[in-house]
Amino acid sequence: MSNEIPGVCHGLLPGQQLPEQTFVVTRADLVRYAGAAGDFNPIHYSERIARAAGLPGVVAHGMFTMALGARAVHAWVDAAVTVLEYNVRFAKPVIVPDDETGVRVMVSGTVKSVAEDGSTLIMLTVTSNDQKVLSQARATVRQNNDRIHHG
Repeated sequence: MSNEIPGVCHGLLPGQQLPEQTFVVTRADLVRYAGAAGDFNPIHYSERIARAAGLPGVVAHGMFTMALGARAVHAWVDAAVTVLEYNVRFAKPVIVPDDETGVRVMVSGTVKSVAEDGSTLIMLTVTSNDQKVLSQARATVRQNNDRIHHG
């Protein structure tokens, strides 16, 4: 007999650990993100300005870091799953060195709960350089059982 709940996001179960996803972030990634987002704040590319602002170095955009968590959620589930909610708090900036290796951002997850309607709460742990960079990171997902009908 299985504890799996039918139709729930690949049978995710409360307490289940989801595989860690690792993302490498370089300064080139920040430049591409700045262009896509229209966020050209120099703390995201100028060491001098970042330090003058009191930062330890160039930092990744907060929304870029948040998007890495969302990418991990999508890696854990398939296209038939809808992300109903995704929330984070920014704990520490991701410092991106001026080299070709960049910095690693690791995202792991734990299934916190599965509701009767199949909504699944996933708690994320997002770290870089052994420091939590996002706190209270959570995503609520649900298997998409709806069918689109074209008439």
